[in-house]
Amino acid sequence: MNANEISFENLPKAVAFLSHQIEELKTIVKNKGTIEINNKKNPISIDQACTIIKKAKPTVYTLVRKRQIPHYKNGKKLYFYEDELLDWIAQGKRKTIQEIDEIAHKTGKRFK
Repeated sequence: MNANEISFENLPKAVAFLSHQIEELKTIVKNKGTIEINNKKNPISIDQACTIIKKAKPTVYTLVRKRQIPHYKNGKKLYFYEDELLDWIAQGKRKTIQEIDEIAHKTGKRFK
């Protein structure tokens, strides 16, 4: 429907069409706002970091001091990002015996 089709007789159809268009725009704007909020990185505290990686606070301070864990410092306050902590945990993955055997079979090497 375009502006040329609007007349007194089809006014109800035009209003219904515009109402539908407004609802679609509301949905798009609502979803866009949700996506932008979820994409923002929010820093978390050391207490939250301890909960995520399941380590005691002194252990986390030691990892920070040795620069073994991703962190940020602003003044005396430490900050972490949850996604970076999860990536850090994933980097420590050890291969299973089955994975090692599959690699060995593909490359033709045998490990004992």
